[in-house]
Amino acid sequence: MATENHSTVTEFILGGLTNQPELQLPLFLLFLGIYLVTMIGNLGMITLICVNAQLHTPMYYFLGNLSLLDLCYSSVITPKMLVNFVAEKNIISYAGCMSQLYFFIVFVAAEGYMLTVMAYDRYVAICNPLLYNVTMSYLVCSLLVAAAYLMGLIGSTIETSLMLKLPYCEVLISHYFCDILPLMKLSCSSTRHIELTMFFLAGFNIIVSSLTVLVSYAFIFSTILHISTREGRSKAFSTCSSHLTAVGLFYGSASFMYLKPSTASSLAQENVASVFYTTVIPMLNPLIYSLRNKEVKAAMQKTLRRKLF
Repeated sequence: MATENHSTVTEFILGGLTNQPELQLPLFLLFLGIYLVTMIGNLGMITLICVNAQLHTPMYYFLGNLSLLDLCYSSVITPKMLVNFVAEKNIISYAGCMSQLYFFIVFVAAEGYMLTVMAYDRYVAICNPLLYNVTMSYLVCSLLVAAAYLMGLIGSTIETSLMLKLPYCEVLISHYFCDILPLMKLSCSSTRHIELTMFFLAGFNIIVSSLTVLVSYAFIFSTILHISTREGRSKAFSTCSSHLTAVGLFYGSASFMYLKPSTASSLAQENVASVFYTTVIPMLNPLIYSLRNKEVKAAMQKTLRRKLF
């Protein structure tokens, strides 16, 4: 059975979030609302950054890319999930499943590295402000963004290529989208080597990027504590608080999902964590950065006044 080709499976059935019919419509309306807020929030953030000259700085260049990634990886998952809430059969083709897996990993891994780049930006801004414009030049910023996307592409290509080689004996995915762990459970052959590879890649991505964030903030907090005035300390910390919130939400949920054995948590726990980082975090990020950022709020008010008057 282990030598069978994956061509014996042409489509999968997604188990979804629930098999209770009375919950399908309320969940459809809930996630439709979340997705609309995600689309409006992230598109609004990107537009705001593009049309306001005062936001044409490295920090907001990275924030615009973060909003783009949130928009992309939410759109890889949520539209199909919404269709499945109202469809009789939650079917996804083999090619569609593997494409969903590939792009989801690309955007999620790239988001982790984008948050790392943003931490480095804050480190330079607070610890070396006189060299900020030289260090964070347009070329450097472009290279950092390109590196974040490249790391996502490399990791996703490796992991998806391994999943493509697996023979599948079952078609029912106990999940609401095509993720690695639920797909491995359908395989006819041993997935030990894939689990180890995934654990290594996820560990590398999460540990390297989170360590970079931690080291950056260790220097940042040290610098902030040496600022003589309370107002100066408060202003310096306020530029980091939104990013710290986003980092905590992202790495906390990602670590729970991928830095553990595949049998370490229940399906319900995995679904809750997955929903959080695939739908809730992309919705929260633009709210976090707009509600807690004076420059974004000022740019928003200026844009609205320009449109209204």
